[in-house]
Amino acid sequence: MPTSQINQDDINKAVWNACDTFRGVISADTYKDFILTMLFLKYISDVYKDEYNKLVEQYGGSGNENPELIHAMMSKQRFVLPEGASFWDLYEQRHQAGNGQRIDQALHALEEANGTKLKNVFQDISFNTDKLGQEKQKNDLLRHLLEDFGKDILNLSTERVGSLDVIGNAYEFLIKHFAAGSGATAGEFYTPPEVSDLLATILEPIEGDQICDPACGSGSLLIKCGAMVRKNSGSKKYALFGQEAIGSTWALAKMNMFLHGEDNHRIEWGDTIRNPLLLDKDGHLLQFDVVTANPPFSLDKWGHEDASSDPYGRFHRGVPPKTKGDYAFISHMIETLKPSTGRMGVVVPHGVLFRASSEGKIRQQLIEENLLDTVIGLPASLFFGTGIPAAILLFKKNRGDNKVLFIDASNEFKSGKNQNQLTPENIQKIIETYKARKNVDKYAYLASFDEIKENDFNLNIPRYVDTFEEEAEIDLVAVRSERLALKAELDALEVEMAGYLKELGYGA
Repeated sequence: MPTSQINQDDINKAVWNACDTFRGVISADTYKDFILTMLFLKYISDVYKDEYNKLVEQYGGSGNENPELIHAMMSKQRFVLPEGASFWDLYEQRHQAGNGQRIDQALHALEEANGTKLKNVFQDISFNTDKLGQEKQKNDLLRHLLEDFGKDILNLSTERVGSLDVIGNAYEFLIKHFAAGSGATAGEFYTPPEVSDLLATILEPIEGDQICDPACGSGSLLIKCGAMVRKNSGSKKYALFGQEAIGSTWALAKMNMFLHGEDNHRIEWGDTIRNPLLLDKDGHLLQFDVVTANPPFSLDKWGHEDASSDPYGRFHRGVPPKTKGDYAFISHMIETLKPSTGRMGVVVPHGVLFRASSEGKIRQQLIEENLLDTVIGLPASLFFGTGIPAAILLFKKNRGDNKVLFIDASNEFKSGKNQNQLTPENIQKIIETYKARKNVDKYAYLASFDEIKENDFNLNIPRYVDTFEEEAEIDLVAVRSERLALKAELDALEVEMAGYLKELGYGA
């Protein structure tokens, strides 16, 4: 099928329909790993098969087969697929017993054959699980899954897909829909694309930048930053770094990177606060040009007990409170900024702007060090799993002045059934206001250091951006005249009514 005939909506619909196999059997939060993993396996299998057929056509045929040469060239492909481990090997055996075991064995073989590239990516994902029911039901479900992905519409070969980012887009489409159905757990792996677009645009990653998300979830924000570099410079000279605490979500991020062609990445699995893993050869924290994240809001049990003796010195401004880890992530991110080019955007709950005690002291020091650049208030119900409004804090290591721009975009959104959404116009208005760095009536205010100090370093947006709408003045004389006219009209009606009643014999 020609490349031009592939259609993103058709691909999205096909992979979403594949979920029907599991609906009503297990929760979406569980089967999302099966669907996303199968999409990854199908993609690399189709690309591998495509390349193999090209080599056979070039070096084989007409009795001139050269299997050794073909095998040697296939071993240099982006991904190596050992015998029996491709999607098509599994598809051919789908009617036999043991589908779950075969798929797990194939994924394990895939890990082994690709070294550090796919190391541990599938270790938290098992298709041979009792969650799918007893053996016969499990086997039937997985047969249906293989058949769904074996349909012609999901032919993901290079020849058909071309240079389009169809596979990465389909993966993002699935992640978004799984997030919509996952409720409170969705925030663990997903940042709405509009917020990612806003952050990536404002932070302006450029060619040569090293970009990090220390709470990267499924990696979407990092991927948006990479796309921004390519859009602005046409260059792929940048590197993506991330860390994610939840194993299955880390695996999603790894697959997401590869499906978007982002091979130049380093995504670590572990707790960023308790055990940062993005370190240099001397064991020091790596530093980056761009650091951005949507960390978990007000995380309880974030590692308070060991923070005062942190070997990386991240909490020298103060130790955040035991049950709220917001400033733990902010402190970590600040310490990983490069001294001259470092810039940072972080999504936070509004309490970060005004809570006192240890958080107030950390906030004050960050402002006194002239690191805080901009505060952007976002609408409520933008994020899956929480209806509370959030804010974006922008920090810079090399600032031209000591003023802080406040933007109140809390009323700029499109209402949705369950989630509100930033429109392209909403995003553009924020970006233009951010770049202009000027006061905008009832929308933005550029505050001096002294003003913030007078407010005891409280960053609550209404203290700076006055959005109060005065009610129209009431003309009391006009209201009284209207009232007297209505009273006269009522008196006339009463007289008329009395006349009718008298005619009917009800009057005195």
